[in-house]
Amino acid sequence: MAIWLKEGKSESEIIEADEKVKKTVESILNEVSKRGDKAVRELSLKFDNYNPESFILKKNEIENIVDKVNKRDLADIKFAQDQVRNFASKQLECLKDLEVETIPGVVLGHKNIPVNSVGCYVPGGKYPMVASAHMSVITASVAGVKSITASAPPQNGQPHPAIVSAMYFGGANEILCLGGIQAVASMALGTETISKSDMIVGPGNMFVAEAKRQLYGRVGIDLFAGPTETLVIADETSDAEICAVDLLGQAEHGPTSPAILLTNSKKLAESTLEEVERQLNILPTADIARNSWNEYGQVIVCENLNEMVEVADKLAFEHVQIMTEDVDYFLKNMTNYGALFLGSRTNVAFGDKVIGTNHTLPTKTAARYTGGLWVGKFIKTCTYQKVITDEASSQIGEYCSRLCALEGFAGHGEQANIRVRRYGGRNIRPYAAAE
Repeated sequence: MAIWLKEGKSESEIIEADEKVKKTVESILNEVSKRGDKAVRELSLKFDNYNPESFILKKNEIENIVDKVNKRDLADIKFAQDQVRNFASKQLECLKDLEVETIPGVVLGHKNIPVNSVGCYVPGGKYPMVASAHMSVITASVAGVKSITASAPPQNGQPHPAIVSAMYFGGANEILCLGGIQAVASMALGTETISKSDMIVGPGNMFVAEAKRQLYGRVGIDLFAGPTETLVIADETSDAEICAVDLLGQAEHGPTSPAILLTNSKKLAESTLEEVERQLNILPTADIARNSWNEYGQVIVCENLNEMVEVADKLAFEHVQIMTEDVDYFLKNMTNYGALFLGSRTNVAFGDKVIGTNHTLPTKTAARYTGGLWVGKFIKTCTYQKVITDEASSQIGEYCSRLCALEGFAGHGEQANIRVRRYGGRNIRPYAAAE
């Protein structure tokens, strides 16, 4: 049976905190819905102390901002974007239109149709999440989305040059300097100056994630993504130093970012606890990571690999780093995760920043029913049907007539009956079932 050497906040404490977030978000969404641009401007002043002439950047503004980024940084951004674009393109190749004649005269099919407009949120906060622009904007562009709006909060009272550059080179049609709930709300609901999008994508803090949850249905969303989560699965073949690095590397995201070590080695568990404390004394972002680790960090010791898989699937975490003797065991047997990082040679940061897989991934156990952001999230698979012979129409019509009668749908049945009369030459009484 699994034992916890370290536990985080209780479930009741987490629920209580979530309720406070829900109320805050609900209030802000209502304000934006009712008062549009005026509310957005007030919120921008309140949270970011930012009050520009327009939140929408003009082309010349974008070009001037891009010019502020040094050549090496631009080259690195473009390299990362090439990796994301290439993988997204390969994913797109897996999506095929379909048309098949299922019985003589009956043709069924589906088409893969990109959504028309997308709002991409790029987090700022303490860290300017440049890579999030790649993940949403490029993937939407590869999918064929016609209109892409991208938004990120200001940094030190100005649009962040690297983020704007990533949005621009990624293919955004419109770029906003606007953060948090007000950004998500304005793109989802529309205002006097900001166009309403059909879908909202991108990660964010607890407030952004909750805003997406509350807006779902009024607008499409990609998935519930944030705050970030990481699970390190390791056995005796791994070591405490690398486990601690991979835990704290994600704990630094924010004060509510869970980081968990799952192992079948008590010795590794105890050593990692010590190593985490050592690294927290030298980590430049320890002020955030320490709080996150103290409040949400966990260390779990299991008896065997099978139990490790069971616990991992129950947690259903966003990022799962595997550092065991047989990493493929987890690839074959795990079912609930946002993304796997297999072996000590890779890590979550590779996926977050550059390697090509998408870093917008499900959190809060959403991995039980969805994967992460990918090109297919921007595409609707829509079916169609075509009946091309009289005989087929009459044949399907007879079955349909009787099945509608079984359910008591007289009007539905008559849709079938009129085809049987017209194309099959059978005189079925109105609203009666075919014999």
